[in-house]
Amino acid sequence: MDPRVEKMAGVMVNYSVAIRPGDLVMIHPYDPLASPLALAVYKHVLQAGGNAVFRMAPSGASEIFYRYASDEQLDFTDPSFLWLMENIDVRIAINAPANTRALTNVDPKRLSRSGRAQEPISQTFFRRQATGELRWVLTQYPTQAAAQDAEMSLTEYEEFVYGAVLVNPDDPVAYWQEKSAGQQRLGDWLKGKDRVEVRGENVDLTLSIRDRVFINADGKKNLPDGEIFTGPVEDSVNGWVRFTYPAIHNNREVVGVELTFEQGKVVRATAEKGEDYLNAILDTDPGARYLGEFAIGTNEAIQRFTRNILFDEKIGGTIHMAVGAGYPDTGSKNKSAIHWDMICDMRSGGEILVDGELFYRDGQFQV
Repeated sequence: MDPRVEKMAGVMVNYSVAIRPGDLVMIHPYDPLASPLALAVYKHVLQAGGNAVFRMAPSGASEIFYRYASDEQLDFTDPSFLWLMENIDVRIAINAPANTRALTNVDPKRLSRSGRAQEPISQTFFRRQATGELRWVLTQYPTQAAAQDAEMSLTEYEEFVYGAVLVNPDDPVAYWQEKSAGQQRLGDWLKGKDRVEVRGENVDLTLSIRDRVFINADGKKNLPDGEIFTGPVEDSVNGWVRFTYPAIHNNREVVGVELTFEQGKVVRATAEKGEDYLNAILDTDPGARYLGEFAIGTNEAIQRFTRNILFDEKIGGTIHMAVGAGYPDTGSKNKSAIHWDMICDMRSGGEILVDGELFYRDGQFQV
């Protein structure tokens, strides 16, 4: 086994979710290609005294589902998954795609319908993780499909992934602890603030963070990590933003997305490619046209776009926003079956003012 895989598994189990004796842990690789990392995680869970259950589907299961499922089957909520989400102590998710474009030609209305059926599961997850009942971490295992999306060889992509996760230092936990301390200082500075102005060549937006909390994303929930994020006051967002990177949803690429907000709601959504899909997803439910997240990426080890939101939203010098469900622990009240992150580069003249004070310019914090 690649020693970096073993090291990564140890960081996830012992730092990110800090397994305790007796914990019920769900390990769910989305694809069997994740088996090397899943097995290494399983070993560490057992060594920490946890009890693990696996949830895995064969490659191509989603493609078959969306091709053959009736409307009644699209409306089906998996009771076993719901039970697990209501009862597990820890969720460890490992993404390892065999084909990132498998759902490209699926009717977006079918995707939205199925998404609505899974809302009880997603809402249970959001509620329990907000209270601390459920600890979780999501990561990526390098595959050929993901490497191709990132326009790298598999070897190059492996080096990119493990470099972004920061398992190369002798003590990766110490790195994430230091990162955590720096980001916490930013979050503390933002406490009690209200008006945020985001300006640049691709954005002119105002929003409120009154009584909202900025979460310090320090490797405890995503690996790699590196961001601070909150849920803006739902009806406070006004202005427009043009996202400088393609927006990926269900592995479908929408290019040149531009959103216009009035009193929090997306009132106009255009794209150079995939505009019909964009608007179909925004029409999933009422909450899909409101922001559930506003965030700033801080991982300087990630400097290139890879068509994988787990990495791309962390790019140092960018901001991202998610339409749809917000995290209740930020104070967000927005509910939706979707959570779609979109990224805007701020490294060329972008700035953020908070209550009139310069907080961020050209991708660098100023406080």
